[in-house]
Amino acid sequence: MPIEQLKTVLRLQATVVEGFGRGGKQLGCPTANLSSKDLGDLLEQLPTGIYCGWATVDGKGPYKAVASIGWNPYFKNKEKTVEPHLLHKFDKDFYGAQLKFLITGYIRPEMNFSSLESLIKAIQDDIAQSNEWLDTTEGESWSQDALFQ
Repeated sequence: MPIEQLKTVLRLQATVVEGFGRGGKQLGCPTANLSSKDLGDLLEQLPTGIYCGWATVDGKGPYKAVASIGWNPYFKNKEKTVEPHLLHKFDKDFYGAQLKFLITGYIRPEMNFSSLESLIKAIQDDIAQSNEWLDTTEGESWSQDALFQ
């Protein structure tokens, strides 16, 4: 399924907070979880699903990103979260940093998986699709958005 360009892009800004520790350890893709306090009422309004876009960390970047917005059904989360995975190798964690996240493309709905392996495979596919789409002229043009100025 091809990535769908959003008709209205989403611009988020929040502090990076510690999550459950599953992204890097269990799934092989560390996430920069956004503070639900910083997102406020917007968090409830955000449609769930898997998305891609561009992000900066304390003004550095922009970096390609893929994110889960929702409850992560496989792990049965009790709270809705925004969990971007930046497609860049960082030397260390950046908890407390300000992350600006421009969501430009919709990949797929949030879903449950029968095994951890099938979840990991879906995440790898999401990352590959995001990388490819964000390298297109349309996808890359968003890296210059006013959010990052």
